[in-house]
Amino acid sequence: MSKTAFLFPGQGAQKCGMGQSFYESDADSRAVIDCASELLSLDMRKLLFEPNEKLDLTEYTQPAMVACGISMLQAVYKTGLRADVCAGLSLGEYEALYAVKALRAEDAIRTVSERGRLMAEAVPAGQGTMAAVLGAETPLVEEVIRSIPKVWIANYNCPGQLVISGETEAVQAAAEALRSAGVRRVLPLKVSGPFHSGLLSEAGEKLRPYLNQICFSKPSIPYAANFTGEYVEEETKIKDLLVKQVSGSVRFEQSIRAMIADGVTRFVEIGPGKTLTGFVKKIDRELETVNIETVEDLEKI
Repeated sequence: MSKTAFLFPGQGAQKCGMGQSFYESDADSRAVIDCASELLSLDMRKLLFEPNEKLDLTEYTQPAMVACGISMLQAVYKTGLRADVCAGLSLGEYEALYAVKALRAEDAIRTVSERGRLMAEAVPAGQGTMAAVLGAETPLVEEVIRSIPKVWIANYNCPGQLVISGETEAVQAAAEALRSAGVRRVLPLKVSGPFHSGLLSEAGEKLRPYLNQICFSKPSIPYAANFTGEYVEEETKIKDLLVKQVSGSVRFEQSIRAMIADGVTRFVEIGPGKTLTGFVKKIDRELETVNIETVEDLEKI
């Protein structure tokens, strides 16, 4: 019997109006957004649905994305659609943890608000950046950057698409070295910091005391952790993985391959955009992918 996975996008997928059709049509979805506003003393409705500059600032993006994803799930569950396993890209891992019942909604929203603040403060503006490496074999990229200090692989997204991260000058040097090695496309990313690099290791450790205050539950179904790309089924491992995830590589491709090996054939991306299902199709075009971004998308399913 084939299995279904829920996937949750990360930072960069945010856009004005995300989740609005759910807020307007479902009382439980609306309650999540209103609760997030109270928890953070922040007008989450205004942040999500009205044009503003805050939505692209890390400390606001993170709670906005997680609140939106959890809000949408309330309506998704009413259709009877269920997952056998879940995963999220970076920030989206917190939505996955909520979906597998390992983390309460309130704790997920509060934690990513703190996570976003710590990450925003970790590296002064302009001192860190990221770049997408396209069309290159993973071993080549790993070999080239191995000799360049202060640059790391931030994301293993799918075949032919990786992201490097680190100090600005180091990333630029890595880009030049990769081009010299025959890589044609290394594209700078418009980001506010060097996410998933060693430069954020201190931010991850600062998050640990906050995570220690939270009670995690045993996942009701497995989820695939970013840091390992492997299934997690015990709550005792979650805190340490979330600390390491802040500065560690996001092994999304490895996570998807673990799911495929487990019999997952249908991948449902819940949230704004189609980035994750795009990655899935590049891993295996035969897999079924579904995107839920609006109530209309849900009704079609």
